[in-house]
Amino acid sequence: MLSQQPVLQTADLSIRFGEAAPVVEHLSFSIAAGKTLALVGESGSGKSLTALAVMGLLPKGARVSGDITLSVPDEKIALLRLSKGQWQYVRGRRAGLVFQEPMSALNPLMTVGSQLAEALRQHTSVSGKMARQQATEWLQKVQLPTPEKLYDRYPHQLSGGQKQRVIIAMALCNRPALVIADEPTTALDATVQLEIIRLLQSLQAETATALLFITHDLALAREMADEVLVLFRGKTLEYGPAEKVFCQPENPYTQALLQCRPNPENKGRRLPQVADFLAKIPENSAPLLLDLPLNFEAAPPVLTLEKLSVVYGSEKNAFQAVEALSFTLRKGEVLGLVGESGCGKSTVAKALMGLAPISDGQITISETHFKNLHSKTQKALRRKLQLVFQDPAASLNPRMTVLDAIAEPMIAHRLHGPRQARIEAGKLLERVGLPSISGNKYPHEFSGGQKQRIGIARALSLQPEILICDESVSALDVSVQAQILNLLQDLRMDMGLSYLFISHDLQVVHYIADRVLVMQAGKEVESGTADAVLYHPKHPYTQRLVAAARL
Repeated sequence: MLSQQPVLQTADLSIRFGEAAPVVEHLSFSIAAGKTLALVGESGSGKSLTALAVMGLLPKGARVSGDITLSVPDEKIALLRLSKGQWQYVRGRRAGLVFQEPMSALNPLMTVGSQLAEALRQHTSVSGKMARQQATEWLQKVQLPTPEKLYDRYPHQLSGGQKQRVIIAMALCNRPALVIADEPTTALDATVQLEIIRLLQSLQAETATALLFITHDLALAREMADEVLVLFRGKTLEYGPAEKVFCQPENPYTQALLQCRPNPENKGRRLPQVADFLAKIPENSAPLLLDLPLNFEAAPPVLTLEKLSVVYGSEKNAFQAVEALSFTLRKGEVLGLVGESGCGKSTVAKALMGLAPISDGQITISETHFKNLHSKTQKALRRKLQLVFQDPAASLNPRMTVLDAIAEPMIAHRLHGPRQARIEAGKLLERVGLPSISGNKYPHEFSGGQKQRIGIARALSLQPEILICDESVSALDVSVQAQILNLLQDLRMDMGLSYLFISHDLQVVHYIADRVLVMQAGKEVESGTADAVLYHPKHPYTQRLVAAARL
């Protein structure tokens, strides 16, 4: 039986920068050996800052007060009082960290095996040969295929899920008393996410590690955690056993987070938002029904793919990313495109946008065949189809004001002159729920959800008929996600837009999509209405996706 002595204990932890108000305020919690505490809340709530404080990685200028104690056999370590040299002993050996983005956490110039061996040799006196053997054993322990060969591969040669497994091995290889997992599955497909969660749980059971699990995915927190702490603007709003917090939430904010998440009951309705609950809207006020078009079979097609194929590389090293894919998207309809990473979803989007080579097949936009058109005609036709990116921060030029970024496509396509384009850009900002005056700011001055609104406004600047949303809400908090989904529904009703909605989040796809097409290895394996495909799947691959997503 595991000891209930806390492995990690924070008491009255506060973090501030300069003279501003604290960004984390009077935070207290504890985690016992073999137990998991989920830290949940929106972006900016202080989750990651808390993790950085525990690991001694806060940026310069941060002022910390309170106590953080790490208890290991025969030793209690006051983490806020450690010197730089003492931290080198604690990090990796006593406390490990699993990062959200494994590609940025791994050195691209070193093989994954050598990085794992380096983590082992940093804290033990093993030889190089023994470190390689132990590193290979850990690659096998985290269920990576052919660990002997994978040892000599570089990070770019691994999939996202494989890289995350390497990071987990690096965090656990010295059997630390504490592991912090900061959004470790956010960008992963449902099947890979489930594999990573099961892996963490099995390794935690084996090593009796205390786990601080940081996430904005409430379903995941409920599955992973023994206890849950809800943060809002750096303050604890609710803290207790996971089942109690999720089944009987006492704070309106916790209730709001749980209600914002798409579920089968609110399909066809406006998603409730956190602000609604904080304003104490009566519980019996049902979300508004959306006046969505229903008879899509009678609507004219706006996009048709006929046996589309995309092949990369030469004949000798050819890779078929998409093979003979066909579908029709009608006016006002949302088609969800789902499947695991590498199945060809994003390649379809790139092919439609002219960013990937079309090897065979035909694309028809508004009854006009795209193939063999004059370049000017192609450019005019592409205005009808625009892309909303997954990461709005990376897709916006940091040196351009938001107003200029939205105006630029209109100027490039000669829809308006510079002055009128800026006026129209201001109108588009208001259309997506931002004040036009904010257009004079730069992207870094906006939150993630606001930047995504800006990305949608830019996509709308060319007056398209179709928006391709490529994982456009996957990295957003549930409350911000609800805002963006409501906005997309509003634009769909007001402007008659059609969406090709690409996502690995099946709950979101079910909420917004009318039909769903499932892809595997570049091919269609199943399609039909959202209810039929996601709640009564026929193909074994779809059944596996649905089971992993816990629908």
